[in-house]
Formats: sequence, structure tokens, C-alpha cells
Amino acid sequence: MRILVTGGEGMVGKHLQKILPNAIFLSRSHEDGGDLRDPAYVKWLLSSYTPEAIIHLAAKVGGIQDNIKYPANYFDDNILINTNVLKYSHQYGVKRFIGILSTCAYPDIVPNYPMHEEDLFKGPPAKSNFSYGYAKRCMAVQIEAYNQQYGTNYNYLLPCNLYSEYDNFNDVNKMHFITALLHKIKTSQNNTIELLGDGTPLRQFMYAGDLARVIKEILDKDITENLNIACPENLSIKEMAEIALNTLGKPYNISYINPTLNGQHRKDVSTDKLNSLLPDFQFTPFAEGIKQVYDLI
Repeated sequence: MRILVTGGEGMVGKHLQKILPNAIFLSRSHEDGGDLRDPAYVKWLLSSYTPEAIIHLAAKVGGIQDNIKYPANYFDDNILINTNVLKYSHQYGVKRFIGILSTCAYPDIVPNYPMHEEDLFKGPPAKSNFSYGYAKRCMAVQIEAYNQQYGTNYNYLLPCNLYSEYDNFNDVNKMHFITALLHKIKTSQNNTIELLGDGTPLRQFMYAGDLARVIKEILDKDITENLNIACPENLSIKEMAEIALNTLGKPYNISYINPTLNGQHRKDVSTDKLNSLLPDFQFTPFAEGIKQVYDLI
């Protein structure tokens, strides 16, 4: 099967390169790299490579502060990218399309946790990344619309927060929490790390290599359901920081600043559906993944 992966130089894309060595990994550094916001380029891309399957990872992503500062950019760019790739995937006969969304697309608050796949439209996304979350949610609507109108078997995955040695450790505006945490531990000058908020929000953080392995299994087993992808651990910010410090042997102090800047309190998702389809899949424990990433950065 000819597989094309958009966003091939991102966290998940680099892990996929190890387990799908024959796929085409598209990025700006690729010899044919162009702008997925440009429909002419996307048409050329699909007509040239004629992929049978597309793993659509490409997106404009960034940290919370960047999302708050540039909400229009996050919405516009992601809507254009997703629309072009999906539209021309159908027009050029792509049989399998896996769109990678994010649990940021889920409502800010729901009556019951963890959230299940059918909860996706039961309220607006969190304000902190509202535009990005809605753009991702729109891709779910687009995929279902194509399935309904054209009889395609396209699907989407909703992964929880990710971390990896391939994350952006050089740009503070684009660092996600675990990346920023490890960067602070690595560069601390006074055996203290500062964290925003009060440490109580709960998060599922998954090693990006695990998501890559799930994607491969979904392709191999021709699974076309829409699925949450998340690790079983749902930890507070405080717990994650303490686990990281203990695992890395860093007896640092944690200082919490701006305690009202907690953001979304919890966003954990159910993996019942995933577990029923891939019952033997094992996720990397948080402490093990943190140690592995820290040793590689």
C-alpha cells in the first residue's frame, strides 16, 4: 500500500518513519515540500504520488500562549490544510484517510468524565485554544460528511496530549507542557522550577511513539472507527512534575506562579473503544517515557 504522511517531520511523523520506512513523509524539508494551504499544490501532490492511504498529521500547532495570541492564524491555517488534503484525497481516489485530531476538540466541560467519542459536540472547546480546537472539530465533521455523501471509509483519531524527544525544545512559544517541564529541569540554575497555575489540572500525556504504533495497527487491521487514543494515566500537573523530578533524580523545588492560570481543569477521554479493538496494546508508562525523552534531549 502506498502511504503518504503529511507532517512527516513532526513528533508523530518522526516516530512513524521508524515503523513505516517505505511511506512518503511530507514536510517543508521534503524535496517536493510545499504549502498544504495551497490547493494547487495539494492537487499536484496527490496526482503525482497517487497514494492509497494518507495519514494526515500536518497542522499548525503551538503552546497555549501562542494559541491565545494568534487565534485567527490557528483557525485559518488548519481549516485550509484539512480541507485541501481531505477534498483532494477523495478526488484522487485515496482509499484510506486517517485524520489526526486532538482532545482539544472536546468540550471544555462535560457532566461526566472520561469523555467518550460521542461527547465531541456536547459543548464548545476550552477558551485557551478555542480556534485550534474548533478547527480540529471541523475536520471530524468533514470526514463524516465525505463518508456520508461519497461512501468513503475515512476516519479520525483523537489523541491526548503528546510528548517526545522530537518535540520543539528550542521555541518557548511552541513548547507543550512536558517539553517545557523537561526544558526547565534541564536548564534550572537554582534547583527550582516554576509552573503556571496551582498544579491541580488533570491531563493524559502519551509518548508520541505510542500514537505512531497505534496508527500502524489501525492501518494494518483496517480499522475505520473514530477513536480516542490515550494512555490510562490521568495525572495532575503537580503529580507529573513530581514524577519527572523523582525519576530523573532531581530534588528540585516546585514554585507555582499565577495560580489562577490553570486553564481547563480536566479533559481525560475514555479508551474503552480502543481497548476493545486493540486489547493487547501496551502504552509507555509516564515515568519510563519521561526518562527516555530526557536522556535523548
